[in-house]
Amino acid sequence: MMSATAFDSATSLDDRRVIIRRDGSGVEMVELPWGLQPRESGERPFTVVRAEGRTFPTFRCLIPASEFRHRSQGKHYRFMLADGDWFYFAGIWRPATRDWPEAYAILTVEANDDIAPYHDRQMVVLRREERMAWLDLTRPEPDLLRALPKGTFRVERHLEVHRQAAFAL
Repeated sequence: MMSATAFDSATSLDDRRVIIRRDGSGVEMVELPWGLQPRESGERPFTVVRAEGRTFPTFRCLIPASEFRHRSQGKHYRFMLADGDWFYFAGIWRPATRDWPEAYAILTVEANDDIAPYHDRQMVVLRREERMAWLDLTRPEPDLLRALPKGTFRVERHLEVHRQAAFAL
């Protein structure tokens, strides 16, 4: 049984996450690092890719999540589906090259009305019933790579608990 976890946009690029992708006629779950190879050596990897004006005919993947977290104006927020369900981010993955490991990135679109007060872009959220349409591209990409309607997300402040290091005696 698969479980979805929170996705923090400030996570380390070394953090590996399960993605779901096509493997011949089946699907597979693999753990990959977040961030595609940058164009120039020494640049930051591409963790997100704008979906507008592009097509993604191959190497599509899904990233399961129960919520996503984002920092805005010095505060941390949690974004969850209002109905409490978990979801997938629409993503792409790339095979390993001589200089870069196999990795993935998440597609973004303009933020919907729920997210716009916190950020101008958002990762593409697919409901569970849309997962195979993205993997198999059985629906037009613009129908899938879009912001969900207002009221789709519940937003909460995320208060991080900081633990003090224990003093050695």
